[in-house]
Amino acid sequence: MLKLLYHIGRYFTLLKRVFSKPERWNVFFRQTVREVDKIGLSSILIVIIISIFMGAVCTIQMTANLANPIIPRYLIGLGTRETMLLEFSSTIVALILSGKVGGNIASELGTMKVTEQVDALEIMGVNSAEYLILPKITASILFIPLLTVISMAVGIWGGYLAAFFTPGVTPHEFVIGITSYFQPYYVTYSIIKSGIFAFIISSISSYHGYFTNGGALDVGRSSTHAVVYSSIVVLLFNVILTKLML
Repeated sequence: MLKLLYHIGRYFTLLKRVFSKPERWNVFFRQTVREVDKIGLSSILIVIIISIFMGAVCTIQMTANLANPIIPRYLIGLGTRETMLLEFSSTIVALILSGKVGGNIASELGTMKVTEQVDALEIMGVNSAEYLILPKITASILFIPLLTVISMAVGIWGGYLAAFFTPGVTPHEFVIGITSYFQPYYVTYSIIKSGIFAFIISSISSYHGYFTNGGALDVGRSSTHAVVYSSIVVLLFNVILTKLML
């Protein structure tokens, strides 16, 4: 328990250093653009591939579970849309990115720490926490919600494609379902969730990478801890946000 409190206190102490005014705004913006490329643009393909299969699997499972002549077929499309909007495109994508993005952030910062590059920045009078971590958090908060929106659209499209090969529902019935009883708040809810998840993933991963000590083995250990703990906190906040917002 004391160890947990120690890490929580050190985490918030680090955030206090991170969220300070950048010494040079042009450097901050340049770093943020670079992080958007590394964190966001490089993740688009994997998000698209996973979302297509998630949407297709949702449609197939909905068709199997709603195989009853009393139940309208369009509910399959509606159920697939709600599943993608409410849970898969925000939470599942966040868990995937905690492995890809979080592990990358932790290993990058951990390598800089053990090779004393972070210490060199401090010696030069640079706030290393703000210089290295703030652009990563900013890029994550800006781009991961966009990835969530892409996942929503692609996932529903994947479900539509699956309707062509699923005998229990026709594409026309699926389209009726995804256009019925639409609530725009669900999109807003998922975007807000994904923004909070983006902060959790980037900040926790940065924490574990920034405080890496030792050598190459410790960098790998920090990356593992970053993925595990960010995933746990994402799931915890998923429950809290769902309870508060729905």
